Amino acid sequence: MNSAIPESQLILNSEGAIYHLNLRPDDIADDILLVGDPGRVETVAEFFDEIEIKRQNRELVTVTGRYKGKRITVLSTGMGTDNLDIVINELDALANIDFTTRKPKETHRALNLIRLGTSGALQADIPVEYSYVATRYALGFDGLLYFYGQNPEVNEVAIRDAFIEYMNYPTDLPKPYVVEGSKELLDRVGQGYLKGITATASGFYGPQGRSLRLPLAHPENNKKIEGFRYGEWRICNFEMESSALYGLGKMLGHNCLTICAVIANRVSEKFASDYHPYVKELILNTLERLTAK
Repeated sequence: MNSAIPESQLILNSEGAIYHLNLRPDDIADDILLVGDPGRVETVAEFFDEIEIKRQNRELVTVTGRYKGKRITVLSTGMGTDNLDIVINELDALANIDFTTRKPKETHRALNLIRLGTSGALQADIPVEYSYVATRYALGFDGLLYFYGQNPEVNEVAIRDAFIEYMNYPTDLPKPYVVEGSKELLDRVGQGYLKGITATASGFYGPQGRSLRLPLAHPENNKKIEGFRYGEWRICNFEMESSALYGLGKMLGHNCLTICAVIANRVSEKFASDYHPYVKELILNTLERLTAK
């Protein structure tokens, strides 16, 4: 029998809610939209027919409501894989740990975790404005997956090793990893979008090849990334969360998908003057596809 999880590891507040998210198990739906920007939660919630729950702790804002009768949760994660490490572990705890006994439940509850974000294209032919990338594989440069013992079970080592060899990947950087997302969600929610590999960086500036006043240690990386191919797949875009979502989500038995609006192109150096209409369209498309019969 599993032993109870210690208080210092499964942290609950005085009201019995999980520590960072400030949520109780009944507060979340099976379908959860993850957005980076706390302000974007309200943009999603404006489409809901009714609101059941609103919670906030720091940048982590949650609304659960109904769209066309379907219960859906939208949650802001903030930026970065470190935040996703908190969010995905705590969402899984809400779904699969009994907070009274502090033990895993006997029946597993699988969540649909769909990240709706923004990203920069890494291919010249992907236009800025009304371009969307649905992520088949997430390529992580952050190293997070390797802190978990189950990482060999989800790491697509053939793609990872091909990438490392192609790049002659610098040994002074964390070892990359690759995780495949949910094929079912990709087909159902990502239909009609460009599909490919999404690279997840551990920062916005240097890790994505941007230089303001600090020179880059590996200025050639972005150009080399642009040329990588694995069968039919190429690296389409850069962002900061998907590798943690795919890696942790898959190890914990959840279904994960990222869809990003392209608001910049790192090859042409173009940036969208106002990307909010593209994000709003992505949100509405996702809600419609989640509720389609």
